[in-house]
Amino acid sequence: MCLARHAICGLLALCLAGPLNAEESAAPDFQRDIRPILSDKCFHCHGPDAHTREADLRLDDSEDAMRDRDGRRAVDPERPQASLLLERISSSGDDRMPPPDSHKELTGDERDVLQRWILAGGRFDRHWAWIAPGRPDPPAVHDAAWPANDIDRFVLAALERQGLTPSPEADPATLVRRVTFDLTGLPPEPADVDAFVRDPSPAAWEALVDRLLASDASAERLAMWWLDLVRYADTVGYHGDQDQNISPYRDYVIDAFSRNLPLDVFSREQLAGDLVPDSGDDQKIASGYNRMLQTSHEGGVQPREYLTIYAADRVRNFSTVWLGGSLGCAQCHDHKYDPFTQADFYATVAFFADIDESKHFTQSSDTVPAPRPPEARLLTRRERERLAELRAARNALAPAGGAPEGSDDAVTKAAASSAGDRARLLDDEIQAIESAARLTQITVTVEPREIRLLPRGNWLDDSGPVMQPAIPAFLGALDVGPRRANRLDLADWLFDVERGYGLHSARVFANRLWSHCFGEGLSRSMEDFGGQGEPPTHPELLDHLSVAFADSGWDVRALLKRIVMSRTYRQSSDASPELLRGDPENRRLARQGRFRVPAESVRDSALAISGLLVRDVGGGSVKPYQPAKYYEHLNFPTREYRPHHDQRQWRRGVYMHWQRQYLHPMLKAFDAPSREECTAQRQRSNTPLTALVLLNDPTFLEAARVFAARIQREGSGEDGARLEFAFRRALSREPDQVERDTLLALLTAARREFAEEPDSAAALLAVGDAPQDDDLDPLETAAWMTVARAILNLGETYLRR
Repeated sequence: MCLARHAICGLLALCLAGPLNAEESAAPDFQRDIRPILSDKCFHCHGPDAHTREADLRLDDSEDAMRDRDGRRAVDPERPQASLLLERISSSGDDRMPPPDSHKELTGDERDVLQRWILAGGRFDRHWAWIAPGRPDPPAVHDAAWPANDIDRFVLAALERQGLTPSPEADPATLVRRVTFDLTGLPPEPADVDAFVRDPSPAAWEALVDRLLASDASAERLAMWWLDLVRYADTVGYHGDQDQNISPYRDYVIDAFSRNLPLDVFSREQLAGDLVPDSGDDQKIASGYNRMLQTSHEGGVQPREYLTIYAADRVRNFSTVWLGGSLGCAQCHDHKYDPFTQADFYATVAFFADIDESKHFTQSSDTVPAPRPPEARLLTRRERERLAELRAARNALAPAGGAPEGSDDAVTKAAASSAGDRARLLDDEIQAIESAARLTQITVTVEPREIRLLPRGNWLDDSGPVMQPAIPAFLGALDVGPRRANRLDLADWLFDVERGYGLHSARVFANRLWSHCFGEGLSRSMEDFGGQGEPPTHPELLDHLSVAFADSGWDVRALLKRIVMSRTYRQSSDASPELLRGDPENRRLARQGRFRVPAESVRDSALAISGLLVRDVGGGSVKPYQPAKYYEHLNFPTREYRPHHDQRQWRRGVYMHWQRQYLHPMLKAFDAPSREECTAQRQRSNTPLTALVLLNDPTFLEAARVFAARIQREGSGEDGARLEFAFRRALSREPDQVERDTLLALLTAARREFAEEPDSAAALLAVGDAPQDDDLDPLETAAWMTVARAILNLGETYLRR
């Protein structure tokens, strides 16, 4: 229902904004204008599901809709006025469609567009998501000087058809801030802003983009996106929501993006890492994807019941992440809106029937972490590479223990002693890495268990037929000969552009990566391209990006670069009154978007601005400060949250402990998902809770304290100059006069208050584990901390625009 409302709201917004195509008086477009209405208002009774179909009529199928029924047709292209559908939607009597008891009523605009479509011949098109992307040629444009690449040609051509022009390019400082947030999830350093302001040339822009994309910070930002998709969490989810051993998987994802692993290889290793040729430690860790669903460790768990629950979870996630569809809706019946059947659902379940889960039901436990065999203790790629470097360096040194026997030369002895010290340091680091191997869940292949189609999804009813692994029937069939298809076959099919789903997969991910750079996809239906989804506003552009992505060898970095190098990306996000009236949701792309950065980046930004952020990559999950007794009602077993009191406290948000039932309050306030299900698009709310978090969460108080000390040490002595330093670090600009006057007045008031109440200053400065700077006047630091808190509470501090 929510998706249906979303699709219709999107359609109405487009209609109110004016059509995206030039021919305003032409017949409505089936994909954009008609199918969303039919899907929302008609398909439940006249769609793919035979069990709920009324009058033996399908409106999702052109042949059936135009079939002769005693001399009448629901949609009659030869005699449009005689179409039964036209008659029924126009009726005010008992035969009106949709019927009143369906609680689905056409609006006046919807009825009008359906009538115009029928009278124009009622042309149907196969649903756009199930048609492989074509290779559209970039269109010609009048303003040939504006486009920087083919993306711009598609966008500009659509704007010119509407009589619109693109927005001017954003100023250099805004561009640096935008691209740094988008590609790394962090604010830019002032030096980077200054460098691009001095030289905003195309070559300088490209060099900046390349450097950001190659950084570990970019890999961590992409990992945040991917971990939402695959519902990564540090806890099992159900019942006691105990911890689980899975953090090496998160590091695998970061390392994969850091070395720009092609998406097809990346996906294959996760879905079938245990089946790929020459499977090694990376693939074992990656195969933990198959184990990352929610599980219960209650003593009375019924294996048959929970195997059914787990199977449904896997199918929902697989189909959302890679198919961009809602195959999970066919668990109990054929899909109401899409061609997925119940048989398709259980045939997909059968692909995952070879995953070893038997031990899970024999080791019920209230311990933390919960044992979830099979598990393996492994080093990540980054740890193994560092270990190899250290061993090579160690082998190049003489054995620890002093100078060679018989040597009495002082210089030789000193060199030998120095070499011995280095050897011992290397030995210590080698031992530390070797002992840092972590347990992680892996996939182990066993004899596939029998999978049956469960009537109505009832796990107690095994009367349905035995199912063999197969892709959804309407998408074809796997060619594997007489043997049983497996997860590796499924993964290969996903990226096979000739005989498989490859170009469809490319479109799913191209749309999501576009959203990474614009705040929403060309289709806003990031999780479901099916009948309840919204069609893309620029379908030819999405096809173009999809084909380019596949042709590049599934190069994620190359696609992101293609997008951010475009003039479309570099437009200003300022909206003129005309644009706000005509296109309030910016579906025409005549400007850039502006939106708050994700929850983890809000925290990371405060830490980075203050100078607290620790940039270490990889390792176990970290536990920042959290309200006392937040876990008070978390049982089986009861437990107490213990924050880390070392460098881990200031690491990036991507490494934060992710408790599904009790997500960290800061993450929750800023709309991070619990990761119980796939999240392809985070919500963005705006509530007082966010301001309260920024003012009172110990992480942000501590960041403000350390930022205040930095302002005093690195800013010049005069208050106005110090304020300029603070603004440049936090906002990449200088304060205007109103901001300057307001914050200097706040500083004066804070100095007066803390001079009168020094104990209040001491209490404020005591928040957090970071050491205080004893060389600074504590009252002055507390006053500047008040200013720093105000700056770290500005919406602009976390606004990507």
